[in-house]
Amino acid sequence: MERKMMQNVHLAPENDEDDLYSGYNDYNPMFDTEDLENDVAFQQAARTSHGRRPPVTAKIPGSASSRPLATGFGPKTTLPSSMGRPMTGGIQFEDGVSRPMTAVQAAGYTKAAMRGSSFDPLGQARGPAPPLEKKNSDSPEEKLRQLEKKVNELVEESCVANSCGDLKLALEKAKEAGRQERELLRQREQITPPENINLDLTYSVLLNLASQYAANEMYAEALTTYQVIVKNKMFTSGGILKVNMGNIYLKQRNYSKAIKFYRMALDQITSAHKEMRMKIMENIGVAFIKTGQYVDAISSFEDIMSISPNLKAGFNLILCYFAVGNGEQMKKAFKKLIAVPLEVDFDDKYISLNDDLHTNLLLEAIKNDSISQMERERKSMAEEYIMTAAKLIAPVIETSFAVGYDWCVDAVKASHYVELANDLEINKATTYLRQQNFNQALETLKMFEKKDSRVKSAAATNLSFLYYLGNELAQATNYADLAVNSDRYNPAALTNKGNTVFANGDYEKAAEFYKEALRNDSLCTEALYNLGLAYKKLNRIDEALDFLLKLHAILPNSAQVLYQIASIYEIMEDPNQAIEWLLQLISVVPTDPRVLSKLGKLYDNEGDKSQAFHYYYESYRYFPSNIEVIEWLGAYYIDTQFCEKAIEYFERAALILPTQVKWQLMVASCYRRSGNYQKALEKYKVIHRKFPENVECLRFLVRLCTDMGLKEVQEYITKLKKVEKLKEIREQRIKSGRDGSARNRREGGGDSGGTKGERLSAKLKALPGTNEPYESRSSKEIDASYIDPLGPQAERPRTAARKRTEEDDFADEELGDDLLPE
Repeated sequence: MERKMMQNVHLAPENDEDDLYSGYNDYNPMFDTEDLENDVAFQQAARTSHGRRPPVTAKIPGSASSRPLATGFGPKTTLPSSMGRPMTGGIQFEDGVSRPMTAVQAAGYTKAAMRGSSFDPLGQARGPAPPLEKKNSDSPEEKLRQLEKKVNELVEESCVANSCGDLKLALEKAKEAGRQERELLRQREQITPPENINLDLTYSVLLNLASQYAANEMYAEALTTYQVIVKNKMFTSGGILKVNMGNIYLKQRNYSKAIKFYRMALDQITSAHKEMRMKIMENIGVAFIKTGQYVDAISSFEDIMSISPNLKAGFNLILCYFAVGNGEQMKKAFKKLIAVPLEVDFDDKYISLNDDLHTNLLLEAIKNDSISQMERERKSMAEEYIMTAAKLIAPVIETSFAVGYDWCVDAVKASHYVELANDLEINKATTYLRQQNFNQALETLKMFEKKDSRVKSAAATNLSFLYYLGNELAQATNYADLAVNSDRYNPAALTNKGNTVFANGDYEKAAEFYKEALRNDSLCTEALYNLGLAYKKLNRIDEALDFLLKLHAILPNSAQVLYQIASIYEIMEDPNQAIEWLLQLISVVPTDPRVLSKLGKLYDNEGDKSQAFHYYYESYRYFPSNIEVIEWLGAYYIDTQFCEKAIEYFERAALILPTQVKWQLMVASCYRRSGNYQKALEKYKVIHRKFPENVECLRFLVRLCTDMGLKEVQEYITKLKKVEKLKEIREQRIKSGRDGSARNRREGGGDSGGTKGERLSAKLKALPGTNEPYESRSSKEIDASYIDPLGPQAERPRTAARKRTEEDDFADEELGDDLLPE
């Protein structure tokens, strides 16, 4: 058998890869299992395999014998098989030399491994790899690569700075990139031929520089840079930048050049870029509107609406027809506007029709995703355009506003904006309100009482608001209840209901309605503001401040919110915080005289007279009729010994309140204290003619005439005596009348009894006796019509200037005994 096996060994050709499977496809034997026990080759293979199936071999091309394979067990022999495929234990040539296994060298098997050395397929035994060759940084090519990398980094940094809003830094980076790029070109021209210049880098640097110039409103430099790109024929896509140049001319209001460059750009853009062509045509139409060329603008917008209709172009088309006064074309343009496809599903697709938990979770997840938000924004923008267009054209497309508005409503109802028709009806009522046609507004709103709950709630809310403004609280309450019952989740309805309760003085219940409105809409600013006012009325100052501060975070520039916060800090007796918030308020409304006077008052209370004077004076400049401000300024000048400057303010007060004598007395006193006695005397005489029974005026006349040695002094002394006696008797009568009425009340309805003469005698007995000595009352204010110019007022703290003026100027001039008649 060994001799037979050796006879079957053949020498394989050295280059037989192409013929590896030749001959195998021609052989298709039947598998015979009957005589396996007598098959010597099979038995030998079974004994040597040890559970492993040796691989089969293909036939050697050109022969009937099989190609031998080495098994690694025992002698390398070819095992004959009953299937005709010899099973081999190795490959051996006739001369006893084994064939080298070249097919496994790539995996790391070598002759050394066969001799017993360790397996090292990665060649780790050879030691570490030699170090990489260092780049030669001094080579010109490497310098160019580094410089080009630096230019790209500068362009990226410029774009990042622009996106962050730092326009100045973006421009500096763009200029630096331009300088580095020019240096790169200079060095590259010395080394490489001109055709190797990186045009893309040059284009990006110039484009970024022009964009940064435009962003910094350096339009001349931007246009120059764009011209460099456009005129260079090597930049194939430079022509499209004429759009940017047109935009710059549009910002500069050079509309003719803007139109020119837009048209040049339009000629260089192929029809494949449809959207860009439409945008350029829209810009051309806008430029025509700016120049008043409405016919040319109509042509541009009509082309857009026929090729690729959009909301802005449709709205601008309506504006152009409105400008030329073509009512019929307005109707057609309005129909085109409401027919613009929005690619938004108007059905409520986020409502689950079954109770599948997975479906509900999925719908909840996509309800507020970016696509849903984009759809809502697009729908809201479309509704805004349609509402504005309807309000614009309704008064002119028909004979009256109402008929025109009805036509718009019918047109909208026929489109896919069915819900918007109800909003248009409500807006119609609002327009009636602006026209002060309250009856028509009420009739229009009352038509919604039979509509669905949402529309009914909106209409009832407006009706409640109207009646609330008219101070008809009963009707306002009824419609507020109707609005709340129709839609309990309407925050406006709940706020109006809270307002009606607030007006009736039930602040606790009003606060509950405001809280419910906030639960339905946390951004309902009206409810938040009113809730703060309700807590302020309930003297829950801390809670009121919390809600107002939350509202301030939402509306940081609301004057009402800032004023209420300052008012609460004033109630909390924290004047520093109150002043800080009022300073924020005057940055929003710098010309509000009430806020300025409030700041002046707070600074005055803190003792800062200079700041108080500044803000009081600013308040006087914007509103020179505030008596409180005028009085403070006059008192300030008196306190600082500038009486002649105080005259201006007291004369203004005398013009505002000509029936009050104290302002004219202040003017006369300022003349007297400034040393101008002649003008003071003339002013007192004028006052005496207007107010002949004024005691203070007569007293000052007596004093001035005496000091100046005038003969009229005796006349004024006599008048003063008569007036004082008259005032004294009048005062006693008033006092006796009060005492008599009090005595009657104490007697508690007893019999009044006596005749009329007896009652009169009783009153006379109550008067002081004639034998009592006469007491002069010149130092008392017995003139009921006279109010002390700077007298104390409970609601206004008295300043040092007022106190000094009151004591030293207008009430301290007592006449001597020698001036009173015997």
